[in-house]
Amino acid sequence: MRYETIQHLRDTEFKRLTGVQREAFAQMLKVVEKNLRDFGRPTKLSRADQLLLTLMYWREYRTEFHIAQSYGVSEATVCRTIQKVENALVRSGKFRLPGKKALQASDTVFEVVLVDVSEQPIERPKKGKNGITAAKRSAIPKKHR
Repeated sequence: MRYETIQHLRDTEFKRLTGVQREAFAQMLKVVEKNLRDFGRPTKLSRADQLLLTLMYWREYRTEFHIAQSYGVSEATVCRTIQKVENALVRSGKFRLPGKKALQASDTVFEVVLVDVSEQPIERPKKGKNGITAAKRSAIPKKHR
């Protein structure tokens, strides 16, 4: 899915698809265009498509293989694109999540119950011709053997 195909969507549909408001997408796009350099061969994907690809990866948990098939590029290109866009957004400082301590401060009280459900092997005699254990052999009279 290319950015050109989703431009016409309403704001609510755009947010449902990308996970961000249209204004936030525009701000992200400005940061990406500003921080990513153009050198070497021209890319197959526009900056908007690169940002949309990264949002798709974050939002839908799609594999890089599936995203690569959707955009007609290689998995390596998808991986590099995601890393470049993530780094550009993090370096800008505008799109950071709250820190660990900010997320922990809450009025919610959690009650934790741990249950050990690990499996333990049980020693059992082997079945088959030699399955009779030594203890049983000594209990059997010799004439019955």
